Amino acid sequence: METTAAEFYRLARFPRVIGTIDCTLIKMDSPGGTDAEIYRTRKQFFGMNVQTVSDATLKIRDIVARWPGSSYDETIFNNSSLKQRFEAGLFKDYLLIGDCCSGYHLRPYLMTKLQDINVEAENLYNESIIRTRNVVERQYGVRKRRFPILILGMRLDLHTIMAIIVATDVLHNIAIEENEAIPEEWIDHSEDEEINEQGNVGYDNRSGQVVRQMLINEYFANL
Repeated sequence: METTAAEFYRLARFPRVIGTIDCTLIKMDSPGGTDAEIYRTRKQFFGMNVQTVSDATLKIRDIVARWPGSSYDETIFNNSSLKQRFEAGLFKDYLLIGDCCSGYHLRPYLMTKLQDINVEAENLYNESIIRTRNVVERQYGVRKRRFPILILGMRLDLHTIMAIIVATDVLHNIAIEENEAIPEEWIDHSEDEEINEQGNVGYDNRSGQVVRQMLINEYFANL
């Protein structure tokens, strides 16, 4: 974890980060049946909502690939083993970076950007968190360019689709380990929409606020 945190620090000078978290939609045909509509995404196509955590090298460190496309990002995280491990203190004082506009709540171990900026230290915090979080967005872009099936959609049964998603993640990591050329990332501008479907902007976990303010006061104020 120390090495991962050091790699993130070199990117944007945000301390103690071991991963950036986000979800992305993977297209597929309607699975049919009575539950088909839960796979309809906010963009009106059928798909899976897949959560991953990326490190600073674009490697995928955690994946959840079993939720239908209508699922909220925060719901996926709340039901993940990753959250349980952070809640249990297994990652000590290391942090995840998430996007409040995607629905992630501020927590003691999950930092999100500030909605209101009043001092320069807060501006530095936001600049650093935005640049750090860009890693997971770039990972999705590179992975989808590397495996176009993730963009074009799949006409397969659900279990096979889930297996393919995980397999492409494994192959993506192998490609990075083998120093294969990184393809130009595929950019889905609709993923940039600031979506607050769950009403999470404005929700702030009190203990998360304390950790965030300590970072601003004790670190970013001294840059």
